[in-house]
Amino acid sequence: MRRLSATACFESPIGSIQLRADETALLDVKILPARTSDAMTGAAAHPILSTALHQMAQWFNGERTHFDLPLVPLMGAEGQMLREAIAAIPYGETRSYGAVATSCGSIARAVGQACKTNAYPLIIPCHRVTSAAGPEYYSAGDGPRTKSWLLDFEYNHLPPEKRTRLL
Repeated sequence: MRRLSATACFESPIGSIQLRADETALLDVKILPARTSDAMTGAAAHPILSTALHQMAQWFNGERTHFDLPLVPLMGAEGQMLREAIAAIPYGETRSYGAVATSCGSIARAVGQACKTNAYPLIIPCHRVTSAAGPEYYSAGDGPRTKSWLLDFEYNHLPPEKRTRLL
């Protein structure tokens, strides 16, 4: 069992983002449904959290399209494969649950479960996984509203030549 060594909060346009780390990896990221506080505990002196906070600020400023942080590996090979497939979706693009499943030899339901249990929203961009038809779901922040904001934000920060979405 990994032991928490520090916690930090980052205030963002989608609410407070709580980051927790131990001495070797980021443990999890939580997008809280409403702004809670901007208190940071041990973040300034913690190298992983300091780097994570810097990368979050860059991402929300439109200066970063992916994260480079040490994450806790998943225990099972299938979970790790699904995490990698979700992480491979390019910034500003989306893939359906079925398309992600096909890309890694899994099933859409497993992709949905991987998104639901994703400990690293934004970093492992499960917001880029969308339903082929029907209502959207998102387990972080304010749910579908947060997912929509994140997708619009990424789209608006793409170079004009990469904006291919029909209005």
